[in-house]
Amino acid sequence: MTETLLEIGNIVGTHGLRGDLKVRPKSGNPDFLLTTKQVTLRLQPEEILILDVSRQALHKGQVLLRLQGYDSIDLAEQLVGAQVLLAEHLLPDLSDDEYYWGELKGLQVVDRGRGDIGRLQHLITTSAHDTYVVKGRFGEVLIPAVHQFVLDVDL
Repeated sequence: MTETLLEIGNIVGTHGLRGDLKVRPKSGNPDFLLTTKQVTLRLQPEEILILDVSRQALHKGQVLLRLQGYDSIDLAEQLVGAQVLLAEHLLPDLSDDEYYWGELKGLQVVDRGRGDIGRLQHLITTSAHDTYVVKGRFGEVLIPAVHQFVLDVDL
């Protein structure tokens, strides 16, 4: 049986000289990353690494992870840009109107007046709110991830 992996963040850079990686979470509270013992990284569509976590910390809204075998800045830089994945069963439950990005990515987006808009491709995180990037027949459409614009989510 294959377990479902959800994208929960991206490695956006390094921190310090000992190989700490800055992870920008894609969904809500990143505290669950402070207790996980193992993460899965997707470097390329076909390149997956499963690595043990040796250190975690919270720093300016991002999680710092140090991964076993990547304990220098030179080694850690190879992982910048990777998607961080976790097994779905390891993620904390969310409230009824919250979702993990991995659950939403690729969903069909429909406007009540205009019909099919396209598929949800990317998430842009801003200080005000997240913004969904949808690609389809209207090109690239940006939709604020707030209740006034997203009326319903059907998984």
